Amino acid sequence: MEAKKTPKADLETKRALFVQIGLIVALSAMLVAFEWKSYDKVQFDMTGRTAEAVEDDLIEITQQNKPPPPPAPPPTTTLINIVQDDVEVDDDFMIDAEANQLTEIPTYVPPAVTEEEEVAETEIFTVVETSPSFPGGDEARIRFLTNNIKYPQMARESSIQGTVYVTFVVERDGAVTDVRVLRGIGGGCDEEAIRVIKAMPRWSPGKQRGKPVRVQFNMPIKFTLAG
Repeated sequence: MEAKKTPKADLETKRALFVQIGLIVALSAMLVAFEWKSYDKVQFDMTGRTAEAVEDDLIEITQQNKPPPPPAPPPTTTLINIVQDDVEVDDDFMIDAEANQLTEIPTYVPPAVTEEEEVAETEIFTVVETSPSFPGGDEARIRFLTNNIKYPQMARESSIQGTVYVTFVVERDGAVTDVRVLRGIGGGCDEEAIRVIKAMPRWSPGKQRGKPVRVQFNMPIKFTLAG
């Protein structure tokens, strides 16, 4: 039987080419399908938005009320004493209104001023020309302390011994004031030393340039247990 188709119209010869084209198209479609991305749709509601008016921060301006200036002081009045014409003028005072360059002027001699150094009553001296002294001297002072000091019972029971250093001021009239302990030993000895010093009679005051002055005086008082 004679074939009716021409060799050019025979598709069997191109079958392999069509198969390859079909495979390429299928693979391309599958690749596009896998790589395709989708996004969720978001709907914006424009009707729900409202415009808010933002108020600018207003800074309050405070007015500073300055106090009014003080009133001007009243004018000062000058008192003028009117002197009568019949006032007597001292004859020892004379004014020469007709003096000229040739007038001889006597040399002015200022009056002599006596310099007297007055010692203030509140000043306290530590070193003076004449030291204050107990009436009767140092032997009488030691005798007074020995006869009037009573050994405190607390110090006796605790066997406390030592020297109490006391300071005081001998006033201008010889009185003993401002009695204080510089260094004590305790046990009641400090208080006993102050008591005896305050009980002293008036001293002979210290003198500076022949005048009585206040003088600071320091005295050690020794407490010793016998036996």
